[in-house]
Amino acid sequence: MADPKDSIEIENVVASSGIGQELALEGLAMDLEGADYDPENFPGLVYRTTDPKSAALIFRSGKIVCTGAKSVENVHESLRIVFEKLRSLEIEVEEDPEIIVQNIVSSADLGRNLNLNAIAIGLGLENIEYEPEQFPGLVYRLDDPEVVALLFGSGKLVVTGGKEIDDAREALGVIANRLEDLGLLE
Repeated sequence: MADPKDSIEIENVVASSGIGQELALEGLAMDLEGADYDPENFPGLVYRTTDPKSAALIFRSGKIVCTGAKSVENVHESLRIVFEKLRSLEIEVEEDPEIIVQNIVSSADLGRNLNLNAIAIGLGLENIEYEPEQFPGLVYRLDDPEVVALLFGSGKLVVTGGKEIDDAREALGVIANRLEDLGLLE
């Protein structure tokens, strides 16, 4: 049987940064080729990079959120591109702005079908939300690592809330061990 940890794939990395100054988004939207700015629908300017693929959400405050990247390295590369674009428009950006990973969303596969009703009962209701009429997955909140896992009957799962790549691996280990202990991972 393959190790479920080998099936982990990063789906999205969200990180924040900033340039420490207010920005005039209307002007920036005109100067920054390919930028989307529609303040009626979203308060920030959206600037997409293609290689690596991501979206930088640039706010008036100078805060920047990068989303859609598939790795922490891609976040850093995408934001480096954004910082260079801003510098080319003569906006002051310090040499190496701090970048903080806020959330890593990963998917994995336990490799077998799951009985979510039995799992909900076995894991206890204090860390579980399971309302199959509302949502087909079971929501499992872990304390260590502090993440949320969505388990599906197919054996697939999504881990969100991690700050480091290893959080998903650790969570998967905890979940697999708990399910094995309960005899629910046969």
